[in-house]
Amino acid sequence: MDAVAAAQIVGDDEAVENSFHAFGRRLVMQMTEAPPTIPVGLESMFIAKAIERIGDHATNIAEFVVYVVKGRDGRHVSVDRLDKEALAN
Repeated sequence: MDAVAAAQIVGDDEAVENSFHAFGRRLVMQMTEAPPTIPVGLESMFIAKAIERIGDHATNIAEFVVYVVKGRDGRHVSVDRLDKEALAN
């Protein structure tokens, strides 16, 4: 029931997204340079996508926590506004 911590989780989702995309770019480069690594690279990409989806689910739960605690829907607002709403009484 910690709206401030929940808002922080929503804010952290962007870093998870950026890491996922950077990993994908590095993986494509590696597989292009060394085709024998493609099978392992594809498996690694599936794992990375699953982790990224966990981050999305955590974000959804965190937005719901803010809604339950504060009574405000945080799904379609900026991270800054969600932070302000989480801190508001």
